[in-house]
Amino acid sequence: MGGRQLASKWLKTQALLTDPKVAPYIPQTRELSMENLRKMIRAHGFVVVKPVVGGGGYGVIKVARSGARYSMTHSSKTSHYGSFHDMYHALLRVKVKRKYLIQKGIHLARIRGRPIDYRVKYVKNGEHWEFRAMVGRLARSGLFVTNLCKGGNLLSCKEGLRRSLPHVSSTAKRHEMRQLTRQCTAILERHFPGIGKLGFDYGLDQEGRIWIFEVNTRPQ
Repeated sequence: MGGRQLASKWLKTQALLTDPKVAPYIPQTRELSMENLRKMIRAHGFVVVKPVVGGGGYGVIKVARSGARYSMTHSSKTSHYGSFHDMYHALLRVKVKRKYLIQKGIHLARIRGRPIDYRVKYVKNGEHWEFRAMVGRLARSGLFVTNLCKGGNLLSCKEGLRRSLPHVSSTAKRHEMRQLTRQCTAILERHFPGIGKLGFDYGLDQEGRIWIFEVNTRPQ
């Protein structure tokens, strides 16, 4: 049973933010506008801009500021701009024709310079939810998105944690991810009854803190 599908990242994020235990795991997220982008880059240094609906790394853009200069990375191509205004207009040209949101950029833990994140699949079997997979996704060299359709590599969650964060307990982090998955699922079931399959995308920053990037109701 596939269950209900819910495409909007914005609606799912809003639901998770209602829980004070889960909210700290969610990077600051805003709808894309010129003013929101200006404020968030000023606050965080770099942000990720992505479609409200869409997966597989499709249409995802990274924007960063260094002093008075700005850069925009789309696929593996990075362009540089002398002003916020120039960068923003270039962004409007490359983004796909969809609504977008802005998410605070997270400096992900890396393996040999390549960022890694994690996909946890959680599926409802009758009355009970069960874990179907917990895997690490290592970005292809030169890319900042880890999606397998963009050439990323798959490795076990344990190996990914051990190699990217050798000083952190991989057992404790996997336990925390599982607990977080259960908490988020309970919230999403209350808000969106009928869901039956979830794919959680988690990232760990260089300090080992877990972040929820998104929750898919159509996990590949």
